[in-house]
Amino acid sequence: MARKKKKMHFSGIGGQAVLEGVMMKNKDDYAVAVRKPDGEIDVDIEVFHPFLKNTSVRKIPFVRGIFNFIDSLVLGMKSINHSAKFYEDEENDKPTGLDRALDRISGGKSESILSFITTLISLAIAIALFMVLPYFISQKLVTYVRNDSLLAIIEGVVRIVIFLIYVSAISLMKDVRRLYRYHGAEHKCINCLERGRTLTVSNVMHSSRFHKRCGTSFIFIVLLISVVLFFFIRVDNPAQRLLLRLALVPVIAGISYELIRLAGRYDNFLISIISAPGLWTQRITTKEPDEEMVEVAIRSVEAVFDWKQFLIDEFDFSPEDFESGEE
Repeated sequence: MARKKKKMHFSGIGGQAVLEGVMMKNKDDYAVAVRKPDGEIDVDIEVFHPFLKNTSVRKIPFVRGIFNFIDSLVLGMKSINHSAKFYEDEENDKPTGLDRALDRISGGKSESILSFITTLISLAIAIALFMVLPYFISQKLVTYVRNDSLLAIIEGVVRIVIFLIYVSAISLMKDVRRLYRYHGAEHKCINCLERGRTLTVSNVMHSSRFHKRCGTSFIFIVLLISVVLFFFIRVDNPAQRLLLRLALVPVIAGISYELIRLAGRYDNFLISIISAPGLWTQRITTKEPDEEMVEVAIRSVEAVFDWKQFLIDEFDFSPEDFESGEE
């Protein structure tokens, strides 16, 4: 049967790698599939409740990106914490005094509170590392560089270099390298479907591990947008310059979200140019998975997404095609 001639089609699913597994999200449903120490695959399906879900403000372009960024941080941390439970020592499973105290105060929601606090701390560290530190480094060059425009560009370059050093350095850790391989498995599953191929281990293994809607691409776009904004929006007072960088973080996130959203839905020359730096960085943050990792990713997709119906609707597959094993 003739297929619709589409190079790719947006599926709406996204996810991230977790410890020995993959989280996949479709609308408000998400699943965390984890390869347990005994080799079995555990799949946990939940409903995510976004921050201020039913408010019209979440639909405003450039503003909605801020809320989606917060949601992704919260969900990402929650998914990682869930996967880590399978690999904690039994001794560490016992509640601590802090756990019991938080349980009493929060009515049994200590885990959610700790996850929220951890997310805030992670966000603060990221802002300090990729926004504040480059600013202070660039200020050390004021004596040698008198041109403000050049100084703004240097600050942006330093910011990008710090990010590349960071993702490269942590990739040397064994656990992170496995995380990057599961990251590759997540991308391969989505690419497999969005290119109109059935979700089999063989098809996924032959799909690309690079995807334009990746969180790595989002971060890189954030860095590039920050260079542009800080180049044109300036103040003279050093303290005000630092506060301005912190205040513009939500604005940068909002703009970056719109760009990554476009990249995930369209495939043209301009989008390819915008996506190129992020895709290049994914050579560091994604690695080729093995078949067992792909199996985990597939289980996560199947838990929240009817991929067969997607291929029928978007690529003119018929139910008989799945029975015949057609790719």
